[in-house]
Amino acid sequence: MSTNYKVAIVGASGLVGRTVLKVLEEKAFPHITYTLFSSAKSAGFKIQFLNQDYIMCELTEKSFDNHFDYAIFCAGGSVSEKYAPIAVAKGCIVIDNSSVFRMHPEVPLVVPEVNPEDISSHNGIIANPNCSTIQAMLPLKAIDTKYHIKRIVYSTYQAVSGSGRFGMEDLESKAEGTQLKKFPYSIYNNCIPHIDVFMEHGYTKEEYKMIEETRKILHHPDLPITATAVRVPVANCHGESINLELEKDFDLYDIRLLLENSSGIVLVDNPEKNFYPLASKANGNDEVFVGRIRRDFSIQNGLNLWVVADNLRKGAATNAIQILEKLMK
Repeated sequence: MSTNYKVAIVGASGLVGRTVLKVLEEKAFPHITYTLFSSAKSAGFKIQFLNQDYIMCELTEKSFDNHFDYAIFCAGGSVSEKYAPIAVAKGCIVIDNSSVFRMHPEVPLVVPEVNPEDISSHNGIIANPNCSTIQAMLPLKAIDTKYHIKRIVYSTYQAVSGSGRFGMEDLESKAEGTQLKKFPYSIYNNCIPHIDVFMEHGYTKEEYKMIEETRKILHHPDLPITATAVRVPVANCHGESINLELEKDFDLYDIRLLLENSSGIVLVDNPEKNFYPLASKANGNDEVFVGRIRRDFSIQNGLNLWVVADNLRKGAATNAIQILEKLMK
């Protein structure tokens, strides 16, 4: 990375944007000049980044006139839809965290440990998958490569940080009668089986994202998948129960060995000692934690997994920065 790069962070003041800055500080890439963009509301504010004060710049249609090599967009779908094409037209490669471009045929949807080869097919935009999809892809890719997945059943237990700052404030508002800012019901002491909007077929958009994104990333366009996504009263880190039906018979020891030796996965699977993935342990880490590995005796070649990851880091910021690393190399 000896080349000097100019990188824009769009939406730097939000939860994901601030996590991007934190991960970039930890990475300490040399030879990069950063510019932080925000809405007009946050423009002008100072933020500590890389041991110096950065001024938030207002994002406008002329922001990319001053050439940037790369941009990480963390500001939501409407911002990405409007400004990402402008950035690309000015010669910038965009890594987008929103859902706007994920299912476009010409836009690669990338988890670097899983399908890094897809990055090279970009036409200026690379999409970051949904947070709940990203963490599932690491163990599923490893298993699919050897045993071929026949069907997937997802049940997610998603932290409120995935819904943004207002969701976090709803969790912190424990008193009854408090005006909710994000959820239709109090998330405190509650589980809400409703993430994003409901669609005509009864699934929520979040559930449908997981189904379609999994098929695209694994290059299995017709893979049978179903999903139920639930918001739980946990601040950060998503948990997922994943039920698989495989084409081939398997040995549990081999599955554990396969996962343990896969990049980006930490195996935590010792029921006798009560070792299994927890949100409190995954918090602040970039790895995907996998455990509770066991056969599903109700079907032939059935397998159950419990998967936990930090949805702000690996589920968003870290995955985007890993894509950036691949591009710079």
